[in-house]
Amino acid sequence: MKFPVIGVVGGGQLARMMAPEAVNLGFDLRILAEAPDVSAVSAVPRAPVGDYRDLDTLRRFADGVDVLTFDHEHVPNEHLRTLIGEGVNVQPRPEALIHAQDKLVMREAIARLGLPNPEWARVASVAELVAFGERVGWPVVLKTPRGGYDGKGVRMVDDAVAADRCADWFGSGDLLAEEKVPFARELSALVARTPSGEARAWPVVHTIQVDGVCDEVIAPAQGLDPSTAEAARSAALRIAAEFGVTGVMAAELFETPGRGAGFVINELAMRPHNTGHWTMNGSVTSQFEQHLRAVLDLPLGDTSALGHVSVMKNYLGGANLFLFAAFARALAAEPRAKVHAYGKSVRPGRKIGHVNVVGEPGEPADSVRARAERVAGIISGGPAQEPTHPTEGAV
Repeated sequence: MKFPVIGVVGGGQLARMMAPEAVNLGFDLRILAEAPDVSAVSAVPRAPVGDYRDLDTLRRFADGVDVLTFDHEHVPNEHLRTLIGEGVNVQPRPEALIHAQDKLVMREAIARLGLPNPEWARVASVAELVAFGERVGWPVVLKTPRGGYDGKGVRMVDDAVAADRCADWFGSGDLLAEEKVPFARELSALVARTPSGEARAWPVVHTIQVDGVCDEVIAPAQGLDPSTAEAARSAALRIAAEFGVTGVMAAELFETPGRGAGFVINELAMRPHNTGHWTMNGSVTSQFEQHLRAVLDLPLGDTSALGHVSVMKNYLGGANLFLFAAFARALAAEPRAKVHAYGKSVRPGRKIGHVNVVGEPGEPADSVRARAERVAGIISGGPAQEPTHPTEGAV
């Protein structure tokens, strides 16, 4: 029997982390890489370099694959529709993906479903932005509908004077204005769905953002009202079903005790997501295995947690330019920690890997967090001297 060929557009760390799961299941994983040195290239045998914005490049890459899926949401929607018309199996399909590509489309769709949105408006000028701010109260959040991630494409607008300074953003179409939601913490509801409609959800998690970048995840979210957790899972599953999502989807949420369902929806991602990295070691089925199962329309795996609490801690580029030089001390410090490196060069503030720790029975969440943070801190800020072996640090 021929095992399936899966093509992934994008060669970042998400594609890289699909590779071991594909190997385990016998799948042939191929990557369309943006450059020869991106994260996933060293993890798969076939990783041609090409521009995902070019239709002919996508055609060549899709030739011979059983399903085409994504490491990111930036492939032009019209190219995907063309590929589908030519017989390519694209998962998720463009009519679902558009809700992660365009925040205005997403806000309109969430409103139609009657699910919890912040106050928002489509604004085409500084005057409309000021009118929105006067209506809902300052400050407000201004977002570019497309292309923003990890805090990019987002401005906090404090008042009408600050709104005037946003005039340069109104040159390329309408923008999204949102109320600044007063929230207790950020949450994420991660689900997966197959083309035939099977869907599963992982526990709702607490996510901690630093400078717009996911820094830490605690799974499940500690002390979350069970009714809020159930409502969040149900909302994510309903979005996946109504939008026709296939593969993994993350619904990023603000917890708002005392307001409506106890949360509002912030953003959607239709691919494996940083807030799901804990599943690699903390769940029966990781988000990466589940994504591959889902896009191939295979039965989904169990999403049960393996411990009462798991913590994912990103480590960023810091003082240590030679990551492997710190591994011995980091691994010795916490033998139960699982370290995942993304194969990226080190730059200050760049996400270059993460650490997962599954708590021991009865261990408090703060203790698990401290262990994960200790390992990440050693790697990020560990020995900065030149490695003694010529291959050390080549990560």
